[in-house]
Amino acid sequence: MLGDIQVPRQQFLQFVLEPDTNLILPLFQLTEILTVPLGQITPIPHMPPWTMGVHNWRGEVLWVIDFGAFLGLTPWHLQSGSRTNYRVIILNGGVPFDLDPSGGRRSPGQRSQMLGLVVTEVKDITWCETDQIQSPPAASISSDLAPYVRGFWVSPPGVMYVVLDAQAIVGRLMATTQIAPN
Repeated sequence: MLGDIQVPRQQFLQFVLEPDTNLILPLFQLTEILTVPLGQITPIPHMPPWTMGVHNWRGEVLWVIDFGAFLGLTPWHLQSGSRTNYRVIILNGGVPFDLDPSGGRRSPGQRSQMLGLVVTEVKDITWCETDQIQSPPAASISSDLAPYVRGFWVSPPGVMYVVLDAQAIVGRLMATTQIAPN
């Protein structure tokens, strides 16, 4: 089965949510990283509090989520510091975590939902040996974060990262909100 393919080494995007939460996402599950000026996200009424609104991204409607608030961490508007822009990671949740991006088999007309996650800080891109990703101990992660965690990875300098699965994030968001596919 194609979804069971294990890629031994992958690139991941490192980013931060307050308070001091280091996370990584597989690079092939991401589409782009945006800097969006304040005021460029249009609020939508009657949505969960972590739904910031929509943004016009290349002529498409991009739903934007306060990722910290969604995971039960510090909401963006309560974080320290004065900011003039949002840092938005655009996910493509239609790609399974372990699928080699070059081996994907999608029909030409198939489209997947794109979502933007507002994060505190985007760090760097790093290589990770996927066999070094450790299963998370049940007591070490919150119940808000657990459904999206693939495991933990400790970088060579000794920094611990939570490894997330974008497909699980998009699936949960689609199931719990009225966000419609593009």
